[in-house]
Amino acid sequence: MPLREALWTAARLGAQGIAIDARHALRPEELSQTGLRQLKKLLGDLNLRVCSVEFRTRRGYNVAEALERRIEATKRAMRMAFQLGTPVVVNHVGAIPDEPTGPEWDLLIQSLTDLGRYGQHVGSQLAAETGTDDGTRLAALIGALPDGSLAAEFDPGALIVQGFDPRAALERLVAHVVQIRATDGVRGLGRSRGIETPLGRGSADYVELIGMLEEREYRGYFTLARENASDPVSEIGNGVQYLRSLFM
Repeated sequence: MPLREALWTAARLGAQGIAIDARHALRPEELSQTGLRQLKKLLGDLNLRVCSVEFRTRRGYNVAEALERRIEATKRAMRMAFQLGTPVVVNHVGAIPDEPTGPEWDLLIQSLTDLGRYGQHVGSQLAAETGTDDGTRLAALIGALPDGSLAAEFDPGALIVQGFDPRAALERLVAHVVQIRATDGVRGLGRSRGIETPLGRGSADYVELIGMLEEREYRGYFTLARENASDPVSEIGNGVQYLRSLFM
């Protein structure tokens, strides 16, 4: 949907916040000060807040090709996030090496340290998506960086589709989670990938996961997303109600 229509729809469905796609829906270089004021007014009128800025690049920060340009573009998204009132910028970081050594690891550390330092300067933080490993490598990467450089967006559905256990992954990452991407899925058979499902229709135990988050006094958002939906508006609306029922 066009951004304005999407905001009205989100409000109608009962959402409290929205995640803005800074690569396709609203680019940082296209957001003028006048546009920023108009957007903030519309958000206020609809009683919505920006919970995060999504800036998903084609390559991660472990790939040397066009890395400087990718880092500068990420910094623009981080600056826009602060202007919109959110400290969270979501992207994948790229393939994390199995061992914390070697040129690829060093490049990842260097890139994320630079982005972390910039984020502390402008008031935003990069959050890495989960799903490509069981949380062990991401937790090790976060631990190897200066404090506050990198956080995590926890995605139970993506973990299930890739064959991982969300509970075990959350145990490793819970101290670093700043946002939950509320998705669901079922495991595949044998070596096949799992399948994404509407929220509440898969095997993610949100009651258990929410309990683990509450033990750490998690106060971030739950964002709803569907990659392949025949009726996305209806499914997102059902997801909002499903999450509300868990917090009643």
